[in-house]
Amino acid sequence: MDFSTYVAQRRPRLVRTVVLLGCPAADAEDIVQSALLKCYRSWRRVSAADEPDAYVHRVLVTTLYDARKRRWNGELPTDDLPEGVGVEVAGVEAAWVEGVAVRRALATMSPDHREVLVLRYFADLGERETARVLGVAPGTVKSRTSRALQALAPLVAAEETS
Repeated sequence: MDFSTYVAQRRPRLVRTVVLLGCPAADAEDIVQSALLKCYRSWRRVSAADEPDAYVHRVLVTTLYDARKRRWNGELPTDDLPEGVGVEVAGVEAAWVEGVAVRRALATMSPDHREVLVLRYFADLGERETARVLGVAPGTVKSRTSRALQALAPLVAAEETS
């Protein structure tokens, strides 16, 4: 597959992956663009890899790590919004509410747990590919996934009931 086709097919999903890894949407666009530029420079090697998606995700995660080291995020998140901010919409779809609950729960998890869940279940990488992306052993991916799912369940349940 050529680079342009790959980007056309995968870019939106790569951006969502970075957002789920805890990056603001505007910054996620920049991270993906930087990662894809790195991949473009060595596209022959990327496309010849056994798992090109795992290769690209590895570059993506590394680019995100590098960006986090360089930037200071001066935002301070809060659960309490000033009065008049936020509008409740009647008839919101359950899937959307569940998605918000999952994103909020992911935001409270450790980076290790969040990364393994996003790469395994959103990016749909296998255990070996996820291990390569994160630079850990496949057994580590299994144990992190197990612990992360155990930690995620009560967080999502609590978020859905509130």
